[in-house]
Amino acid sequence: MEIFSIVLRLTYFILGVEPAQKFPPALSNEEEKRCFELCKNGDEKAREKLIEHNLRLVAHVVRKYYTSSKTPEDLISVGTIGLIKAIDSFNNSKGARFATYAAKCIQNEILMHFRSQRKLQNEVSINDAIDTDRDGNPLTYEDIISTDENMADDLDRKLLAA
Repeated sequence: MEIFSIVLRLTYFILGVEPAQKFPPALSNEEEKRCFELCKNGDEKAREKLIEHNLRLVAHVVRKYYTSSKTPEDLISVGTIGLIKAIDSFNNSKGARFATYAAKCIQNEILMHFRSQRKLQNEVSINDAIDTDRDGNPLTYEDIISTDENMADDLDRKLLAA
């Protein structure tokens, strides 16, 4: 999909393919307004220009609020998705500055990412190794709770014998 290729390119850009000081400069107010007008009319080049020229905002939000994160690259990717959502939903006729609006969208996208990670934190797969047996083979939940398929037949025979 088009968005993912843009996010991937932007992520590579941020991750060191290009040094951070080579971010494109911020757009002037007039140029930003012009790009938003073009973007509303379906101009993909204007949309890409808005994304590229606001990447420094994503990096700024990640550095400012999430310096202790173990995965800043992931946060930059998630923040870039927030930036794209901000560009797609921004209404410049309401009088707000785009940078203010976008910073909140970026931060919200990162917070939603943290919430979803926290929800998945306690999930366990039936195939997760929990221990090892005497021979050093991994022991999974499936090994512990699995039963023979003929268990019902065995129970029937025991009940009939009793």
